[in-house]
Amino acid sequence: MSKPESWKSWEGQVVDGKFALRQLLGGTEHSAVFVTEVPGRKTQKVAIKLIETQAADADRHVSQLRAASKLSHPHVIPIFEAGRCLMEGTPFVYAVMEFAEEDLSQILPQRPLSPTEVSELLPPLLDALSYIHTMGFVHGRIKPSNVLAVGDQLKLSSDQISAIAEPDENRRRQDVYDAPETAAGIISPASDVWSVGVTLVAAITQNVTIAEDTAIGNPTLPETIPEPYRGIVRECLRLDPRRRSSLAEIQARLLPPGRSVPQPPAPLPIPPRSANRWPALAVALVLIVAVLVGLGVVFSRSKTTSAQNSDSTPQPTTEAALPNSPAREPVRAPTNSASSGGEVRHQVIPDIPQSAKNTIKGTIKVTVHVEVDSTGKVTSAKLKTAGPSRYFAGKALAAAQRWEFAPPGTGGQPTNSSWLLQFRFRKTSTQASFERANR
Repeated sequence: MSKPESWKSWEGQVVDGKFALRQLLGGTEHSAVFVTEVPGRKTQKVAIKLIETQAADADRHVSQLRAASKLSHPHVIPIFEAGRCLMEGTPFVYAVMEFAEEDLSQILPQRPLSPTEVSELLPPLLDALSYIHTMGFVHGRIKPSNVLAVGDQLKLSSDQISAIAEPDENRRRQDVYDAPETAAGIISPASDVWSVGVTLVAAITQNVTIAEDTAIGNPTLPETIPEPYRGIVRECLRLDPRRRSSLAEIQARLLPPGRSVPQPPAPLPIPPRSANRWPALAVALVLIVAVLVGLGVVFSRSKTTSAQNSDSTPQPTTEAALPNSPAREPVRAPTNSASSGGEVRHQVIPDIPQSAKNTIKGTIKVTVHVEVDSTGKVTSAKLKTAGPSRYFAGKALAAAQRWEFAPPGTGGQPTNSSWLLQFRFRKTSTQASFERANR
């Protein structure tokens, strides 16, 4: 009896003393997925994946799974718990994750996807993959069986994600979905781009051998692959990883003319070590003093005029209720240079794909505390209230770092300041408001 056939007999067993294996959902020679339940929450249907491993590799594999469990994105399957266990004397690692009703590999043997379905497949897949790369990981196994459906949401699996800088000598090329360089254990974001190209070929033609032919220089692609997908496939399936399209370039091909691709949020900032902080501060102070000396005459001349205007100029509103516009232009608030309390000069509203906004129930609130120098630039930003989603918190943090301010003044001289920026995410809009914070 082969492993996939023997998995069925494991139904009813308990993993790690707490996860009962219910219905078998599927399996390979080295892994199996079952329906299970989270202790204390039996109404929640979740999945557990058992992955056979070498005892020496178990800890590393569990560490990878736990790192992946920290990811939070509307189009990435969340991992709730990971660990190691023995099943019939064989070491396994397990991952308890969100239950998915079906995956793309169940559809493609029956029919290819229509152009409309492909246009609905790619944006969330690319958005999720861009987030994974931004957070310092590679997916490593993008293929139809790992493109899942949860309700009406498309999601990528996360149980094989690994750190970009982490070498994986044990991972080797398994099939055409793996980039050629994985035969040497090389896994990179460019490897994921290759896998996207092969998955696209499979979705449209049901024939992945076309991918290998294209990679070795076959210039012809079947007419069943229409543009822009034909060009995307060619650029994804280049043998040299350095010549493959970036995710941003693929996304740009899918946009109407004149539209641009928003940049993904930067990773959360890492505070500098205290030992290196003082030299940087010293340099910054020298630059600030030089700027103030150069601008001293300007401030002294404008002080009287600005003070006269302050009584008649209306103050800016404290909230920008702005749905994301196609042009993605930042919002500028009216300024009052004489205001001793300072004000916002330049707002940036987070750019959220509609597919991500569709996952919001009610309102997600994220508050960011920013420190601003005497030139009005944000020097540091940290989350004060992160809300329930790391994804939206990351978007808010990235946007906050790009705000600009008209700094408050003391004696006609600009000073540093602190601000609280609150972002409110809804299905139909993204809004921001601001207020001065006590230093």
